Formats: sequence, structure tokens, C-alpha cells
Amino acid sequence: MATTRQAHTVWEGNLAEGSGVVTFDSSGIGDYPVSWPSRAEQANGKTSPEELIAAAHSSCFSMALSHRLSGAGTPPARLETKADVTFQPGTGITGIHLTVVGEVPGLDEADFVKAAEDAKANCPVSQALSGTTITLSASLG
Repeated sequence: MATTRQAHTVWEGNLAEGSGVVTFDSSGIGDYPVSWPSRAEQANGKTSPEELIAAAHSSCFSMALSHRLSGAGTPPARLETKADVTFQPGTGITGIHLTVVGEVPGLDEADFVKAAEDAKANCPVSQALSGTTITLSASLG
């Protein structure tokens, strides 16, 4: 069954001096402030579209990798995934780098890397972001 999730943003003012609030409607987990300076310079306690993409990508990739490993008979004990989304003002998002360290009993490093590459290519968020260069570092920890 298909699912739809919602979030909305209320923005006030121009780009440089204005600000907004992103609200996660489906989960109800909260409201998060956004601004151009927090996107293009320092976060200063605010989020950005790139941080939200990083959260979506790291969680989706972890789920896809867990599913693939479990389906192969080697379920992970733990996966820690970080997504670094690079934003260049005036250009846009220039790349995403996923870093995953896994604890997977009974699996060697080469098979872990192969499973991680498959998850990178096939997780729904990677597919949605296919217009962006996505790189990966994978290792057992």
C-alpha cells in the first residue's frame, strides 16, 4: 500500500533576511526554523533542506542495507550511516557522500561493501536523488 507523508513550511520575508519554519505534519515531531544564513553559512540552531535530505537519505539507505543483508541471511547487529549533503550557493546541491560502518556477524568486508553499493543504488531516496552524484564509503567496524 502506498503512503504519503506531509510537511509544510511557512516563510516570511525575502531570501537573505527572511526566515521560515518547517513543520513535520505526518509525524508531529515538531517545528524547525530555517533561514538562508543557516543554509549557506553556519547552522546556528536551525535546519536546512540539505540537512533534511541527509536525514532522509541516511535513514532510507540504512533500511535498504538492513533489508538486503537480512535477505542474504546475515542480518546486521548495527549500522551507523552518515550522509553529507554538500550545498554550493549559486550552484545547488553538488553531491552526497554516504558513510556506513556496520557490525554484521558472519560477513566479510568485501560482501559488506557489495551490499552497501547495492543499497546505495536501490534505496528509494537514492533513486529520487539520481540527478546528484552519490558516493559511498563502507566498512565493518
